[in-house]
Amino acid sequence: MRIERRFTKKNESPYAAIQFRKTNSEIRNPDGTIVFQLKDIEIPSHFSQVAGDVIAQKYFRKAGVPAVTKAVKEKDVPDFLWRRVPDEAAMADLPAGERSGSETKATQVFDRLAGTWAYWGWKGGYFDSAEDARSYFDEMRYMLAKQMAAPNSPQWFNTGLHWAYGIDGPSQGHHYVDYKTGKLTRSKTAYEHPQPHACFIQSVEDDLVNDNGIMDLWVREARLFKYGSGTGTNFSRLRGETEALSGGGRSSGLMSFLKIGDKAAGAIKSGGTTRRAAKMVVVDIDHPDVESFIDWKVIEEQKVAALVTGSKLHAHHLNAIMAACHEGRLDDGAVLTGDARFDPKRNKALKDEIRAARRVMIPENYVQRVIQFAQQGYTAIEFPTYDTDWDSDAYNTVSGQNANNTVRVTDDFLRAVEADADWNLINRTDGKVNKTVKAADLWEKVGHAAWASADPGIQFDTTINDWHTCPQSGRINASNPCSEYMFLDDTACNLASFNLMQFRSNDRSFDIEGFTHGVRLWTLTLEISVLMAQFPSVAIAERSYRYRTLGLGYANIGGLLMSCGLSYDSDEGRALCGAITALMTGVSYETSAEMAAELGAFPGYADNSQDMLRVMRNHRMAAHGWADGYQGLAVLPVPLDVPNCPDPRIAKAAAESWDRAVKAGEAHGYRNAQATVIAPTGTIGLVMDCDTTGIEPDFALVKFKKLAGGGYFKIINRTVPEALRNMGYDDQQIGEIERYAVGHGSLVNAPGINHETLREKGFGPEELAKLESTLANAFDIKFAFNKWALGEAFCTDILGLSATQLDSMSFDMLAALGFSRKAIEAANIYCCGAMTLEGAPHLKAEHLPVFDCANPCGKTGKRYLSTDSHIRMMAAAQPFISGAISKTINMPNGATVEDCKAAYKLSWTLGIKANALYRDGSKLSQPLASSLLDDEDLRDEMAEANKAEQIPLVAERIVERIIEKQVEHKRLPHRRKGYTQKAIVGGHKVYLRTGEYEDGTLGELFIDMHKEGAAFRSLMNNFAIAVSIGLQYGVPLEEFVEAYTFTRFEPSGMVEGNEAIKMATSVLDYLFREVAISYLGRDDLAHVQPEDMMPDTTGGGDKEANLPEVNAHALEALNRITSRGFVRKADLTAYTSVMSQMGRGLPANAAQAGTVQIVETGTVQTAVKVDGNVRVAVEDRLDKIREARAKGYEGDPCGDCGNMTLVRNGTCMKCVTCGATSGCS
Repeated sequence: MRIERRFTKKNESPYAAIQFRKTNSEIRNPDGTIVFQLKDIEIPSHFSQVAGDVIAQKYFRKAGVPAVTKAVKEKDVPDFLWRRVPDEAAMADLPAGERSGSETKATQVFDRLAGTWAYWGWKGGYFDSAEDARSYFDEMRYMLAKQMAAPNSPQWFNTGLHWAYGIDGPSQGHHYVDYKTGKLTRSKTAYEHPQPHACFIQSVEDDLVNDNGIMDLWVREARLFKYGSGTGTNFSRLRGETEALSGGGRSSGLMSFLKIGDKAAGAIKSGGTTRRAAKMVVVDIDHPDVESFIDWKVIEEQKVAALVTGSKLHAHHLNAIMAACHEGRLDDGAVLTGDARFDPKRNKALKDEIRAARRVMIPENYVQRVIQFAQQGYTAIEFPTYDTDWDSDAYNTVSGQNANNTVRVTDDFLRAVEADADWNLINRTDGKVNKTVKAADLWEKVGHAAWASADPGIQFDTTINDWHTCPQSGRINASNPCSEYMFLDDTACNLASFNLMQFRSNDRSFDIEGFTHGVRLWTLTLEISVLMAQFPSVAIAERSYRYRTLGLGYANIGGLLMSCGLSYDSDEGRALCGAITALMTGVSYETSAEMAAELGAFPGYADNSQDMLRVMRNHRMAAHGWADGYQGLAVLPVPLDVPNCPDPRIAKAAAESWDRAVKAGEAHGYRNAQATVIAPTGTIGLVMDCDTTGIEPDFALVKFKKLAGGGYFKIINRTVPEALRNMGYDDQQIGEIERYAVGHGSLVNAPGINHETLREKGFGPEELAKLESTLANAFDIKFAFNKWALGEAFCTDILGLSATQLDSMSFDMLAALGFSRKAIEAANIYCCGAMTLEGAPHLKAEHLPVFDCANPCGKTGKRYLSTDSHIRMMAAAQPFISGAISKTINMPNGATVEDCKAAYKLSWTLGIKANALYRDGSKLSQPLASSLLDDEDLRDEMAEANKAEQIPLVAERIVERIIEKQVEHKRLPHRRKGYTQKAIVGGHKVYLRTGEYEDGTLGELFIDMHKEGAAFRSLMNNFAIAVSIGLQYGVPLEEFVEAYTFTRFEPSGMVEGNEAIKMATSVLDYLFREVAISYLGRDDLAHVQPEDMMPDTTGGGDKEANLPEVNAHALEALNRITSRGFVRKADLTAYTSVMSQMGRGLPANAAQAGTVQIVETGTVQTAVKVDGNVRVAVEDRLDKIREARAKGYEGDPCGDCGNMTLVRNGTCMKCVTCGATSGCS
């Protein structure tokens, strides 16, 4: 191939026009401890500190880089491509500690990557001359240094270590196909043939220990995770739980093996510095165990909730019991001594704490153990507590946390849903029907699971295989972890992405020629990577050689659209995205056909040529914007919207590129079965300083730029001023809009709170100077008003604040000084910025959509992109992508299950191949965006709301908080009625005890089980507590019944001992059927009707006479002393006749004589005292979460560095501090 120079000059270094700078790279935990540090690194001057940190921490080789190298001469290889090895003789003269070390210059990394590609490209015959190879080498290094494009992470980790430094190691069991002979070869070393592929799809057979069996898959996955790659597998070949084994008995089922694989993946960390394992689990919609698979993560989330709640209750109550043992007093206040302190009969405080512990089901043996500890002299007990952080021990304890789950649905299934038809679940062993369900019910389950836990995602099997270029070689069954790579089982894909913001001309128009040149070179690079690579299994090595799939994509489309003044949710924005995508893939396939003309088509092309050409023609038709004429597609794509494309040049170039690609393919075939995908571009997006990743919109308008010496400063998104300028705003207006978003960093001349008003409160010049130095980088002005910034003496002596106030984390100094909430808010926006453009001066309302992000911006922002806007942007790009698109569909917290199902259906009808939903707050680890509202917001709203409205307000706002406000907690009487019901569900004893209010309504549940083990028993105990709290705060019992009846898990089956219920699909199904029948009159949930259980039943009794008039006093008495649940009556009117007759039969003075006594039980309001340290810790964590969410982050700590800087990244998460990602690119 001929390689022209576009960015570099002959006989000149590719770095000649690029400035470099020295800096230190340091990543710290939130507590200040150093995660990573490397001093005096050299990076391009235009790299941000984050980009420098990521390349230094993630991509620099940290050990074994020789201080001096020498060339290894190779015949027929140009000298500038000779590989290098350590110069042992020269290094012998150096001190032992200086002979090898870490890479310290970015150019070292660029050189080893581009040099290795050029070396193998030369050996593979991809260049016409040595000058073409040198041009390629220089152009690639320039693009890497200028952040124009980047390969996936495994390339940075592994490529070039052997070529540049002679680094190697023992083989890890990899294989490759020799490019000269075409023969499968076992790798002799670890790095001579690098592993550059990020994405793998692997198969698994219904076999336990043989090759390609279940246990073999875990080994193959480990090889991938070790080198920083991700893998996906369709597990639908594994037999279901009810299917028979060949040797007798039944299979342990799909789910048991998925849990083993999940734990194995979680134990592997690739290299210790890259990321945790990335994995995709796919199951077909007709698998016998698909229902359990759909509910998997929903149930695991519930377990986490129980662990978190239970551990905190244990810690609180056990320490309270310990304290009561040492602080016991008699009723008269006298201090207890000796053994009396440990006797609950004598120590009233201990007795009260034991009762409190029993009420929340703390096990009796734990209570006794704590008392025994106290007797031995211990004064405190350390009981581990769990939190809901996504990388916490609570999540590590449960299963399903190391993979993305996906259900694969066919068009037949989706049509069955529309027709409300039956759907068969098919045995894997004999192909017979295992079970028949309603398709709509199964679809409802999918929607609910996605709503509740953000899993599973959906892959549209029919659409995927309609666009399959090699159907004669097999079906597409699965994808990689992020869902962008979809091809045959046992294949691999290496990715690279362009930074679209770097392909703009001086006039800010899109550089079509430069982009086309880049696409050609990077298609060549990915093809060379297939030639040089080694693979973790024989099958993947053979199939990767045979089909040669590539994954070229882009990042920063969101930033490009904003800079052009186009809304992400606009016809023009979608048209521009579609045109750029069509141009990229058209040129890539054109290049693939060019390589096929010289080197031959991929070996599998002959078997699939007609199918592939059909797919290419469909791509071409979409690129021309044609609406019909497509071949072999069940769902038509969304064609390029040519009339709305804001740059007609791009649409024209895209259509022409597809014309050439199809024509060249018809003549020569293609070198690659697939060419493009749109990946999440997580870590590499940070290296390229992309504002947005993949096809995602922006997540925030104000970013926190990291400083080399530590700390951050706020900057407006670089695309915002450019967009404003394109829309006609002048520099002065743009400056004022920026200052509104970012803030002035000062209280000088601020509204409400400024230097003048502070002087009136006692602030002097010294204190004001301290404030100003702190405010420059403050996220909120309240963080500057504390004893550390102002000095404790000033706060107590001049401002008159107490030490107790100053020590409280929840203390608001400004409010205490008399400033109103409105004054604080106005000053806060002036000083620290609104972090949104909503309400900005000069900005026209019609321009606001341009700046809409995935989530509301700042603390006051309300606008965000709709669910449909994400889906329609994917639909605009999908017709021009070989593979698929990794994208999270953001949904607000208020979205319903129906909204989730509608989003999936819209994706299907628009021809999207896969979809993953994320509803705000659908995971415990993800705090609600609404939690950004502070206590004052809640207090004001509650003051305006009536009593019935207050409970929803609290439930909506509070995620995790120790409540100190009065919120209509309806407390139960100390002596209360209820009933105990014993039953056996599926062979397991279940005891249900209820507690009722005086009016007979249900107020609490106690659940106890036998034979299920301590863990499950404790889970049920804590679940009962959670339900009880909900009931006492006004959650209707009907809501619990609707949520938990018909849930399906073990134990389940026949019910013994309950006269109304004879069968249950789970313990929860049984329990909520029971309370629904007993307290709500829901006889429709009973298997035996109440009239059939009466001893004198004679018939229907449809026309019974009216009951006698009810005695009001008798009814009130019955309400107080009779358990409605026990008699299974929501209305006790029918029983008052008995009471009335009893009353009439008594002497007139019987009431005074005490024959009938009705006691009214009062209610005592008691306050729960929470330990101060606990309260401070919780409030501090909530403040950090709120701050993170306001900055546009997810509100979770990074699993690597601990900073709360995680953002959504395709279907994964990435940390913008250290670059860690849960994905595979």
